[in-house]
Amino acid sequence: MMAKKPPKPAPRRIFQERLKITALPLYFEGFLLVKRSDYQEYKHYWTELRGTTLFFYTDKKSTITENTESGEEWRGFILTVTELSVPQHVSLLPGQVIRLHEVLEREKKRRLETEPPPIMPAEKEKEPVQDDVVAPDLMPACFYAVSRKEATEMLEKNPSLGNMILRPGSDSKNFSITIRQEIEMPRIKHYKVMSTGKNYTIELEKPVTLPNLFSVIDYFVKETRGNLRPFIYSTDDNFGQEPNTEERSEKLKKNPHKA
Repeated sequence: MMAKKPPKPAPRRIFQERLKITALPLYFEGFLLVKRSDYQEYKHYWTELRGTTLFFYTDKKSTITENTESGEEWRGFILTVTELSVPQHVSLLPGQVIRLHEVLEREKKRRLETEPPPIMPAEKEKEPVQDDVVAPDLMPACFYAVSRKEATEMLEKNPSLGNMILRPGSDSKNFSITIRQEIEMPRIKHYKVMSTGKNYTIELEKPVTLPNLFSVIDYFVKETRGNLRPFIYSTDDNFGQEPNTEERSEKLKKNPHKA
C-alpha cells in the first residue's frame, strides 16, 4: 500500500520558513524574465527584491506574456536600491514614483542600521588580513552572460527595453559594454571594462577608473544625459500569490563564465 502524500503546509508556515531565509525587507515582487548562464533561453521566475538582493523561486510556474510597463517598474526599483537615487530616465506613473521614493528612504535607513562603524587604525592593525576573501555582491541589472553577437541581437530586437548591456569579456576575466545608439542611423559600439584590482577601468581615449560596475553603468547614463539606458528584460504580473511549498532562493552573483 502506497503511503499518502504529506499535506501541503499552510501559508503561515511558508511565511515563517521564508523569514528564516532572510530578514531583508521586501521592496518589490513579481515575475521576472531572466536569462541565466546555465540556460539558453529566458525563463520566468517569481522574484523578490529584498534589500539589494534578488531572490528567485524556481517552482512557481508562470503563463504570463511580456509586459514592457512592468519591465520599467522593475528597472526603477532595482536602480533605486542599488544607486540610492530615484532614476530620472524611467517612464513610471506618479504613484509608482512615490513608491520608489518610499523604498529609497527605507533602504537608506537599513544601510545606516546595518553598516558597521568605522574601525580606528589601532584596532585595524589587530585584525587578520583577509585579502583573498571576496564578499559576494550584486551585478547590475543589465548584466547578461551572453556573447558579443547575442548582446547585439538583444539590443536590435528589443530597443524599447534599453540600449546598453554589460556582458563578460572575451577573456572571461574582464567585462564589455555593448550599446546601440540612433543618431543618424542605428550603430552598435563595444567598450572594454578592465578589472584592475578592486576597481574597473573603461578603455576610452582617456581611460576612466571607477570603484564598481554599478558606477560604470551610471557613468554611461550620465555622460549621455540619459540617452543610454540599461537593458532590462523583465515581466511582472500576478502579485500577491503564495509560492509553492518547495522554494529556492539564491543571490544574484557576479558570473565570470564566458558566454
